[in-house]
Amino acid sequence: MSKLKDRGIRVLLIYALLPVFLAGAQEKPYLIGPNDVLTIIIYAGGQKQHESDLTVSVSGKINAPFIGDFSTKGLTTDQLQKEMAKILAKDFFVDPEVVVRVKEYNSLHYYISGAVRKPGLYKTTSDASLLELIAKAEGALPERGNTAYIMRHSSNPDKDPTAEPIKVDLIRLLDKGDMTANPVLQPGDVVYIPSKESFNIAESKIYVDGEVKNPGIYEYQQGMTALSACIRAGGFSRFAAPNRAQIVRQKETEVEVIKINLDSVIKGKISDAELKPGDRIHIPEAWL
Repeated sequence: MSKLKDRGIRVLLIYALLPVFLAGAQEKPYLIGPNDVLTIIIYAGGQKQHESDLTVSVSGKINAPFIGDFSTKGLTTDQLQKEMAKILAKDFFVDPEVVVRVKEYNSLHYYISGAVRKPGLYKTTSDASLLELIAKAEGALPERGNTAYIMRHSSNPDKDPTAEPIKVDLIRLLDKGDMTANPVLQPGDVVYIPSKESFNIAESKIYVDGEVKNPGIYEYQQGMTALSACIRAGGFSRFAAPNRAQIVRQKETEVEVIKINLDSVIKGKISDAELKPGDRIHIPEAWL
């Protein structure tokens, strides 16, 4: 009993002290990223010459006023202001002043599901660690398992779409407070924390087939969703079309086919679909 009490105290301390641990990290300048919306204002001659909202492209570029195609990759808002002012001063205005603000932070987003209190999509203004994301989801549930799975989203060209999910030891991270087991997440990461396997549902199965790394039969767990099942199956293959995923469910007198766009689930546009024992999840091949 005392061991359980000590474990609970350690977990509470980790969450309570998290803002203190992260205070320095929050001071890190924000780097402009894809899909961010920027407000750009240009002053010259004591007057406002231009104001507009621009969305950063997937490749990190904007159509800058008076300048045209301009890369924001790796730049902070201050750096972008200075770079634009240099070009404008050279070719367009005398002593221009450029103001750049981030209107919408859309590049740093992470999705978490499974045994947490508030699963869903979370956006941040700085790089997030796994522990931060769990804290934003208001903590892990008591019945959570001992492993977290992190899947890199295949839509990012810099990531290997066939890579296996990263496994994180939650005993080290949450129970022992070992910060070396607290990986920094990458934008678009999908985190799944399964529940502990329960004996009364251990005989129930779900089936995952099609374009996943490890198609097969998996133990059903309460609260399991279509996306989390795909993560357990190793993630999507290179030729997967998760936007056309299907859940095949056997009813008493008929077979129900539920279509779900797992790309939209990852982006937080729609809710994930909760599975039932016996469900089959099929991930079709992408059209060439």
